[in-house]
Amino acid sequence: MTNWVTVFIDELKNTSLLEWLGAGFGAAEVLLAKANKVWLYPAGIISVGITIYLFQQSGLYAETVLNGYYLVMSIYGWWFWVHKRAAKPLPITRSGSRDKRITMAIAAGGFVLLFFVLKYFTNSVVPVMDAFVSATAWAGMWLLAKRKLENWIWLNISNAVAIPLLFYKQLPVYALLTLFLFIVAIAGFFDWRKMVIEND
Repeated sequence: MTNWVTVFIDELKNTSLLEWLGAGFGAAEVLLAKANKVWLYPAGIISVGITIYLFQQSGLYAETVLNGYYLVMSIYGWWFWVHKRAAKPLPITRSGSRDKRITMAIAAGGFVLLFFVLKYFTNSVVPVMDAFVSATAWAGMWLLAKRKLENWIWLNISNAVAIPLLFYKQLPVYALLTLFLFIVAIAGFFDWRKMVIEND
């Protein structure tokens, strides 16, 4: 245990300023989102831009693509916030059987596609984990867009695998950020479940 802690501290000491900035803006985005502030979007755009560069350099190609999607959605979200803030949001509901089938198809299909590309067209040394993290995140984000309670479960399945993967790829600050997101997602699940129960 002591050896693991020493290795972790050494990795933190050797963390680049760019990684600290990317993770810092990522944490700021989450906190600003929780406070319902529009500045979450510029913070997210900066974080994702840095993350795309760092993940590509670390050989996390599927997560690089995933962050490209986050970048597009951050730009769209910022535009939507400014121009259509008054639009009524979808209600929060549970996934129906059709939603569950689509979610499984997204996760399974995304995994197979990403694994194939990573295995045969890149120099990735972690194609299984990288593909799994991104495919389950895609499934979670689809449910999030539809405001389904189960989005938190899928996102945390992704986070649970991403944390050790990021430590393995020597990105300890991002691993800690993902642990923070894991905790936020647990709170999000219980908050949303309470709203679903109240609306039933």
